[in-house]
Amino acid sequence: MFRRVYIAALTAIALFYTVVFIQVGSIWFFELEAMKELLMFFVFLVATFWTHEKIASYFSTSPVASLSPKARALLEGIVVVLLSAVYSVILILIPQYLFIPTIDFTPRGIRLNLVATAFIALFFYYFVERERWKSKLQEELLRSEQLQKESYKAQFESLKSQIDPHFLFNSLNILGALIYKEPGKAVQFLRQLSKVYRIVLDSNKEQTVPLRTELELVQAYAFLLQTRFGHNLHIQIDVPPEMKDYELPPTALQMLVENAIKHNGYNSEAPLTIKIYAMGQNLIVANNLQPRLEKQSSSKVGLQNIINRYNYLTDKQVEISQTTNEFIVKLPLLKEYKV
Repeated sequence: MFRRVYIAALTAIALFYTVVFIQVGSIWFFELEAMKELLMFFVFLVATFWTHEKIASYFSTSPVASLSPKARALLEGIVVVLLSAVYSVILILIPQYLFIPTIDFTPRGIRLNLVATAFIALFFYYFVERERWKSKLQEELLRSEQLQKESYKAQFESLKSQIDPHFLFNSLNILGALIYKEPGKAVQFLRQLSKVYRIVLDSNKEQTVPLRTELELVQAYAFLLQTRFGHNLHIQIDVPPEMKDYELPPTALQMLVENAIKHNGYNSEAPLTIKIYAMGQNLIVANNLQPRLEKQSSSKVGLQNIINRYNYLTDKQVEISQTTNEFIVKLPLLKEYKV
């Protein structure tokens, strides 16, 4: 808003003294009534610039945006001219009549005022505001494409880790053992395994998903892991129901769980504990630090990919911290995101 007022002030002064120079032959001109006219013109420009932003936003994002470029441009021009006429009457002509009685109001003078203000409004709309919105929409499109690229990369890495022969081999081995020992649990294991794949595949075209969906994925994934590792792994989730409608990038939470398991050791005496809980409008994922003795290979996609996707979605930052005993990632929870 301040920038708009600043530009309106500079424009009003520049145009006013241009007219003064043409009529008087000098810019060294000061009269109280002239300053009143300058103030009225400044208020007119502030209102006009503010309205221009609303018009450009409406014609770029509403159903009207589906019109042909020529039809839309014509309709925009008509709206701009009509509003400039209204503002000219309310903010210039009426105040002049009330506060500058020396001005001679003639039909020709009123027509000249309306035409001049309409021309100024059209110029600033088509050559300033409209171009600014075009640039903004192009930036949004580029940002959306970059976000989609990062999302596809994340989905690919998530699927790859789960389609990995070792993951499938271990899952099938566990399933085979359960079929003979605990048939009921085997059915449950198979359902959770299929749920993991279904959720990942269903969300692979989304830029954000509800937290409840991501928690379902993590709970299914955790069931598979805990069936395999038993009491060596604890995953604790404490998120109030009212927070579950917030959104975050798909598979972000599952990738953090996977990252913790990949880079930490665990056994019955020193289990790995992963805590997932809400704090304010953030989701905290924390695990106790138990670095593996053997160095694990890393695709370097996990954390950086999550950070990149958040950068495209919001100004809120992913926060990563580490103490002597704990590794903590803070994910901002977002409202529904649409490009």
